[in-house]
Amino acid sequence: MLTNKELAQLIFPDIKETVEDLEKRYPLRNLKENAEVTRFAPSPTGFLHTGSLFTALICHKVATQTGGVFYVRLEDTDTKRGIEGSGEQLLKQLKIFDVYPSEGYMGDHEEGNYGPYVQSKRADIYRVVIKHLLEEGKAYPCFCTPEDLENIRNQQEKDKLTPGYYGEFAKCRYLDNDERARRIKNGEPFVIRFKSSGNHLNKIMVNDLVRGEFEIAQNDQDIVIYKSDGLPTYHFAHACDDHFMRTTTVIRGEEWIPSLPIHVELFEALGWKAPRYAHLPVIMKLDEQGHKRKLSKRLDSEAAVSYFIEDGYPASALIMYLMTIANSNFEEWIFQNKFEHMEEFTFSFNKMSLDGALFDMGKLNFFAREILGKKTKEEILDLAKKYSKEYKEDLYALISSNEEYFMNIMNIEREKENPRKDYEKFGNLIELIGFFYPNIYDQIASNGLVFNEKFKASTIKEILLALKEGLSLEQDEQSWFNNMKEIGSAHNFTGDRKAYKANPEQFNGTIGDVAEILRITLTGRKNSPNLYYVMLLLGKNECDRRIDQLISKLN
Repeated sequence: MLTNKELAQLIFPDIKETVEDLEKRYPLRNLKENAEVTRFAPSPTGFLHTGSLFTALICHKVATQTGGVFYVRLEDTDTKRGIEGSGEQLLKQLKIFDVYPSEGYMGDHEEGNYGPYVQSKRADIYRVVIKHLLEEGKAYPCFCTPEDLENIRNQQEKDKLTPGYYGEFAKCRYLDNDERARRIKNGEPFVIRFKSSGNHLNKIMVNDLVRGEFEIAQNDQDIVIYKSDGLPTYHFAHACDDHFMRTTTVIRGEEWIPSLPIHVELFEALGWKAPRYAHLPVIMKLDEQGHKRKLSKRLDSEAAVSYFIEDGYPASALIMYLMTIANSNFEEWIFQNKFEHMEEFTFSFNKMSLDGALFDMGKLNFFAREILGKKTKEEILDLAKKYSKEYKEDLYALISSNEEYFMNIMNIEREKENPRKDYEKFGNLIELIGFFYPNIYDQIASNGLVFNEKFKASTIKEILLALKEGLSLEQDEQSWFNNMKEIGSAHNFTGDRKAYKANPEQFNGTIGDVAEILRITLTGRKNSPNLYYVMLLLGKNECDRRIDQLISKLN
């Protein structure tokens, strides 16, 4: 009868290299003690998911804080799902968020001594290892057709058995080598399966860096490790790659926990030390019924990091927010460090929650406001131009029309101990500051300005005329405000809130109402930056024009 070695040679006659040769080609890395080697291994099947950025962030953090290596490996063996150019796009987005590899697949090239870092280019490596498994009788060719597999599945469903290719259902594992050789020589298509020695009724103990030790059913599936197209399946390729790239810790989403027994058994069968595993909680969202669900590519715009890029969020805000999900102590730490030097924070798997965190846009917006609030007007200008040039042409045109004016707008109450924090992103900036530009203001005003319905048109007209004539911009802010109070008081708008609350019918309103009427008239909004500085930037003539324009409509 044909030996296992002879069968392996029949299947892979061109493979001369051995596993030992690969060990020499990819030696242990020369790193300091306890340095971690982590990897981010995306598939080129679409956009970078926010959950994937979260995983990459943890991988990057663990490697950099231990003086190790963070690399990217492109897992493109699923050729049917691959999308042209998406691999390059993933790397561009990682760079935007400063979660960039120190080696590996870089989008348009590769760097490092443990490549290739694209799985489809590593076919010979996989064939060397599969040939080795065939020689040891730990793998075998399987000739089952899709119809054969469907019949097996139907029988299992009928008998209420665990589905899969295992035990008595793994028909091709019981063929002898002569029969296998005959069918191969006859040109029958085949895949190669791993020959499991497990039993799903038994449990194995595994250790997870996030979850600790737990039991899980042993693998007994004879999984496909080599497809008929000459490429490996994910499970097998990942084991080979993590071994020869010398990965110390595999960090991935918790959805991979059911695959852990397969991976553990593959490493054992190959005689390799398995990496440590950390399975991260998934990022969740509340649906309309208030139930938690996984952040969805199909349903949620914030599931794609491109959403935050295209909406003009500062990249560091999303990273800062994701780190609050990663470690429970990060939020307190970043507050103490005034939202700076995030790279100095020490991440720990022990501080990671087991429950999926709810994505909180409010908290993200908070971090974004804090980060933008610390920028100088020059930095804001640079960031806004860079963003708008690529994503928002109308904003870019607005900024470019007068950069100094734009900086003055963004600088309102910025250069002070507690600066204003009006902005969280650049995507809605025109909506927030457009009123500073007469042509945009006129469009806003043409749609009608909305005042509190308690004010008659005559009252609005009366106070605006008084403000136009009596409110001077040739004074400091406090004097200006006192000036407005005096004008308001002269027209029965009180500065005493308690008095107004006790007897509202005795007054036209409060000084706050005066400011609101003026604000809406000049900006079209109930909320705006400091009204005094708004008026200074607009100038007396433009303020008067806007007041006159409204009064003409009130007549």
